[in-house]
Amino acid sequence: MKCLLSKNNLANYNKTIESGHFVEEGTNNMSFKRSYENFFKRGEKKMKEVVQFLQANPVQYLATVGRDGKAKCRPFMFCLEQEGKLWFCTNNTKDVFKDMQANPEIEVCVSSPEYSWIRLNGKAVFENNMAVKEACMLNPIVKGTYKEASNPIIEVFYLGDAKAVIAEFSGNPPKEYNL
Repeated sequence: MKCLLSKNNLANYNKTIESGHFVEEGTNNMSFKRSYENFFKRGEKKMKEVVQFLQANPVQYLATVGRDGKAKCRPFMFCLEQEGKLWFCTNNTKDVFKDMQANPEIEVCVSSPEYSWIRLNGKAVFENNMAVKEACMLNPIVKGTYKEASNPIIEVFYLGDAKAVIAEFSGNPPKEYNL
């Protein structure tokens, strides 16, 4: 099957069907296309809800396992979502960076004034992504700290295999998302 499940392929979906690369006998291609589009809309809606929650509550707490084997929790800020990834930044001279290098499994948590909260967990995946570093510089706190995206100590990472739980004290069941 040539058509892979990725948002980038959705734009080429019609070309793929028309070229005959994804035509199976008895397949209802329009029905598949609607299911395919709905799959990504649901994913985008979940991601949008997570991003809006993080942006509305800008100081989150990042938990790691320290190199000493003890839990560590510190204030952190979400930078941006790009291509379905939640991006953060840090400094390669900090203990948090060294802790994530030793054990990349992390959790981010924040609550709102309305008594709801989000927990995100996954693997910190570091990437030397200049476009993300430039986007992080739009935050005045980041810009004031690092001055420019080319600063050699700035590091960006996204949450790989991210899972989100949004909950509240209402008694309603939490919303759980694989991002």
